This record gives sequence, C-alpha cells and structure tokens, in this order.
Amino acid sequence: MSFPPLRTTTDYKFSHALTGPYLPIPGKAPGWPFAAIGHWMIDVNEAAENWIRGLREWRQEHLLRIGFDDALYRRPQLQWAQRNFVHALLMVEDRYFYNTIECRYEVDRYLNDLEARFGGIDSVLIWYVYPNIGVDDRNQFDLVRDLPGGLDGLRGVVSEFHRRGVKVFLPTTPWDNGTRACDESHWKLMAELVAAVGADGINGDTYSGLPRAFFDACDAVDCPVVLQPESTAQAGDHILTWNVQSWTKKVPQDVIPVVAKLKWLEPRHVITIENRWSRDRNNDLQHAFFNGIGYNAWENVWGIWNGLTPRDAETLRRVAMIQRQFAALLVSADWTPYEKTLVAGVFASRFPGKDLTLWTLVNRNEYELDGEQISIEHAAGTTYFDVWKGQPTEPHFEGDRAVFSMRLEGRGFGALLSLTPTANVQGLDGFLERMQELARAPLQSFSAEWQSLPQQLVRIERTRRVAQAPQGMIRIAAAEFDFAVQGIEIEGQTWEGVDVQYPWETTARRSHRHRLPIESFCIDRCPVTNAQYRAFLDATAYRPQDEHNFLRHWRDGKPQAGWDNKPVTWVSIEDARAYAHWAGKRLPHEWEWQYAAQGSDGRRYPWGNEWNPQAVPAPACGRGMPVPADVDQHPAGASPFGVMDLVGHLWQWTDEYVDAHTRAAILRGGSAYQPQTSHWYFPQAYRLDQHGKYLLMAPGKDRSAMIGFRCVVDATP
Repeated sequence: MSFPPLRTTTDYKFSHALTGPYLPIPGKAPGWPFAAIGHWMIDVNEAAENWIRGLREWRQEHLLRIGFDDALYRRPQLQWAQRNFVHALLMVEDRYFYNTIECRYEVDRYLNDLEARFGGIDSVLIWYVYPNIGVDDRNQFDLVRDLPGGLDGLRGVVSEFHRRGVKVFLPTTPWDNGTRACDESHWKLMAELVAAVGADGINGDTYSGLPRAFFDACDAVDCPVVLQPESTAQAGDHILTWNVQSWTKKVPQDVIPVVAKLKWLEPRHVITIENRWSRDRNNDLQHAFFNGIGYNAWENVWGIWNGLTPRDAETLRRVAMIQRQFAALLVSADWTPYEKTLVAGVFASRFPGKDLTLWTLVNRNEYELDGEQISIEHAAGTTYFDVWKGQPTEPHFEGDRAVFSMRLEGRGFGALLSLTPTANVQGLDGFLERMQELARAPLQSFSAEWQSLPQQLVRIERTRRVAQAPQGMIRIAAAEFDFAVQGIEIEGQTWEGVDVQYPWETTARRSHRHRLPIESFCIDRCPVTNAQYRAFLDATAYRPQDEHNFLRHWRDGKPQAGWDNKPVTWVSIEDARAYAHWAGKRLPHEWEWQYAAQGSDGRRYPWGNEWNPQAVPAPACGRGMPVPADVDQHPAGASPFGVMDLVGHLWQWTDEYVDAHTRAAILRGGSAYQPQTSHWYFPQAYRLDQHGKYLLMAPGKDRSAMIGFRCVVDATP
C-alpha cells in the first residue's frame, strides 16, 4: 500500500499557549545527556529558514487570537518609544541628581556623567518610592509631593530632561496598599500626576503588563503616555496592544541567543532588557543588539552602586550609537533573526528598509574571529559599510552573493550596512567618522573589572567630656564591645556593596562583626521629646533651610495638647544634629547605641532574648499613623544600663554614610508602625543585631513620623 506525500510549509508548529518572554531557538536540541552540554550539536543555519517560516505563520494567527490592534504604535505622540534604546532608573537620592548642600536639582550633571561614560540615555524613570516607603504611612503619591519643590519642582526636572532630549517615566506600584489609603484609583491619580508634571510614560513596578486603565485615564486628560511594565512574563500577549514598551528579565546565557517574543510579534515594541544586579552585562548587550531592542543602564540600585564596567560602558555606547542611527530599520516588519553566518558561534539579524539594510552580528565565542563571517545576496550598484568599524568594506563575490570578512572580538560585535544607489542616509558620514574613531580602541582594551564604591562614615565631632551624667542621661562605662550587626535591606543578597562600610572594613557588606573599644559616654535615658525640642526652638529660633514637613505633627508652632512627653518626630538628621549641638551633645555612633541597648552579653533585645510585648508599644497595623506612646511608659523594655524606649517605639537616627552617589543613615530600634499587605515596605529591625539603612535625599523628604532621636555626650574615663 502506498500513501500520498504530505506537504507542509514548515516543520515548525508553535503553540498559541506559548508562555514566557522568549521564543524557542531553531534547531533540534540534543537529548540526554547532551541537553545541557551539547549546544554545539544544534545547526541553527540549517534550521533557521524553516523556523522563521513557522514563526511567521504562528505570528499571523496569534495576533488574531489576541485581538491585536496597532493603533497606539501608529499614534505620533507615542512613536518616540520606538527609538527608546537606552533607559535608566534614577534614584532621586543619587547625589549626581540632587545637590543637598545647595538644595537644587542637577539634571545636567547627572546626564553629563552618563554621556561621558556610555553615551547617554534616551529615557529615565524617576524613582522616589522604594526602599524607604513604609517607614511611615506616606503612600507613593505622598512621597512624590515630598520631593524638593513638590510637583512644581518635579515639573522643572521633567522640563530639564526634555531640554536634553530625554523622555521621563514615573512609577506606579500596585503593592502599596498598606500605607495611607487613596481617595481615587491609582490610574486616575497617575493621570493627574502626569498632567501636572508633563511626564511621558508610566512604569509599572512589579506589573506583568499594565492595565489599559492607566493609558485611558491619561488619554482622557490629553496626556497620552507610553506604558512600560516591569515584566510581561506572566501576562497574556493581548497586553501588547496598549503596552507599547516593556522590560524583560533573565535573558538566557546559552550560546545560541534567543528572540524576544513580544518584539517578534510586534517589531515596533522596543523591549528594554533589565538585569539590575549583573556585573558582566555582555550577554544582555549582545541580546539587545541581536534583537534590535533596548537596555536599562541601571546602576544605582536602591542605593547600592552597581556601575557598568568600563568595557560594558563602551560597548553600550557603540551599540546605542548604531541603534539610534538606524532606529527606523530596527522596527522593520521584515526583521529576520538567525541570518545564516559562516562561522559557528556567530549569529546575525537582518533589519531591511527601502534602500538600505542593516545586519547586526554577535560573536558568542570567547575568542576572536578573523575571516569570512557572512554571505548575503548582492544586487548591482550596492555599496557596503562595516558599521562597527565605521568604514567602507569590499566583499568578494561568489556568484550573486557577497561574502564579507571582518574581525570580531571574543564576545564581540559587528554590523554591516548595505546601500542601494538611491539611498540617502542623513548624517551617515558623521556617524561613520565617529564609529571609526571609537573602533581604534578595541573593547578588549577597556577594563572589565567591577568595583564597588568606597563609603565614608560622616564624622561626628566629640563633645566636651563630662564627669557626671547630665540630667536625664545614663553613664555608660568604657568597655570592649563585640559589635555584631546585619543590614536588613530587602534586595542585594550578600554581595559586596550592600549595606554600609564601617571604618575598619575594606568594602560595604551586609553582615558585620568587629571587636572595638567603647569609650565612656552618657546617653539620653529616653528619646528627645516634643517639649525638649520646643525648648531648643524657643532658645535659638532655629529654622531649617528646607522647612517642608518640619515638625509636621505640631499645631501653630507647638506640640499638640498632651504630646509634650511624646518623642519628637518629623525631624531630619540635620534637625537632630542642630538640637544636639545646642544641648552640648551629639548623635550616637551606631555601636554606642547598640552597646547601650545590649550590654556585653549579645542579647537579642534590650530586656533579653525572648520577645516581650509588654516592653514596647502595641504595634499599629492599620493604614494610618498611630498616636505615639509617651516616653518612659514601658519599663520592661529597659536595657541592662536602664536605657528606655530603644526598640519598637520609633526609629532613631545614628550614623550617616556617604559614597560618590548615595547618602544613607543608619536607623536603629524599629518602630510601632507595621504596614501590611506587602513585603516591599521598609523592614523592621527590632533585634539588636539588625539595623535599617535609610536613603537620604533632602530634609523635607527624609523627615518621618516614625523617626526620632536621642543624644549622647562624651564622658571622662
């Protein structure tokens, strides 16, 4: 019996339940035991044409299944997203952005630094929420208004970015449901914010696809925005219709590069690769170049500096220059990944236009390649340029095909441009001249060494030594102290650069232990109260330069009735230092605070090793601030020295640390406020071997309803 032959356009059939952000690679993956070690057995060249044909059929049907509508991609106000290749998350606490001494924003300084190091950015996400949110009940919409100058100040910042050609995103966080409740929906509040400051886009933190409601709310106030979710991995592909941009994460490290699914479905969807903790960004940059998508040059990660190495920075400069010059090609509907190459481990993508075509090449091998790399169909009169080297290139011909030789560095890049006789590329000569200049220095000549930023402890001047403890203070005798403490930052694991660098350490790190001598000192028995702070104001007429939120809980310039003996809050670390100086005191070093709380036996809490709810105020788990307890009302919470109100009452200012980009204060003791619903809120540190790191920007934003202080004074031996 014979059977008729079966004919099919392609052997590759893809499921419409295809999940995840990346498409399967072409070629047959080897079976066990070679699945993890046999990538060299996969013949991408042989499989690519069939694979592309199958994916084109899948794409055509899949776009119907998800009801895709490209109207927003055709909308002129949003098309800048198709040229948004280099993005950065900007922490408002970054010292290159805000000058605390002069109390002003420095957008030019921030952008000039990025341009010098890696060629600058196309868009910025101004971040003012996490990790400080949750230290009190201010929600995400309160915190943006607490920026220096409020919304007027932020509008000025947005204008400065626009003057430099940089678009601006603002964040929205769906998990913020434990702080002060909002009167309106998040999308309506974001629309009001966007309209007030002139922002261009909304970034959806932790969103896997932003809801359409955000775009519609902004559009209703004549402010159409680009929606940019942090992820799309768990979202249905239907969100592609209104999320015209997105981040992607966890790009595979395999030798064969992968294709980003949403970019394949809609080539005008310029994805941004985000890999905030990576110290070697080569894999991500190669994938951005191969896919024609963007990169998130995020370096200040929640106050932890993860800077680009010089090699990665220079790579990003060159990749971005090519992407910006040929942006119109990179969103071509006829983009073809896995163009055939002539050497194993080299992969190419083809981005065609009317009169010109760009090929991007990545060498996934660790070693340099020099020789024939790619063969393409030739048409009479076509001229060619090695774009990566910035110079014309002459192929040799094999029939109707042009064969190109080029040198590719190990883990390096290449790019080829073809022009028809009628092609006219604006600015091409200047662009090629600049690329030629850059190519004189190979990427391998730049350092790939990653380094953390050194931190310095801000000096605390000693006070006049006293022989007897002043009123309200307790004398702590000199001792040798086994100081052991750990930072509780949510992210950063145990990597170098997390938390702080004590003077005896070589780098910042999360866990610390050091035996050090403690000189005699006296410490306030209780935190400074509202009545005590009022006495300071009456005596000095002190007014801070930045008065926003200063003593926000007072009424008519004085504490509320019945609040005299409650700890003063809504004071910045500068306000606390001013009081201490007036009183002839100073803020404690953290190890002094901890020794006064712990003594020499390493106990977990001031009163012992087991939690005692009678030793602290009752926790407040609602969405508003609790009325603070009076000081000296929880005698069971006393330390071995009799120091009171150390834990579970309110956070207390101690030391400040600074590096080139970030200022941060160490907070001790934890507070009674415990916002619920999310693990992203500022974590509590009730244990004496834990501390909180609180990022500092400006006094008006730094002040909090749950941060107070106590003082110390140096004592004679």
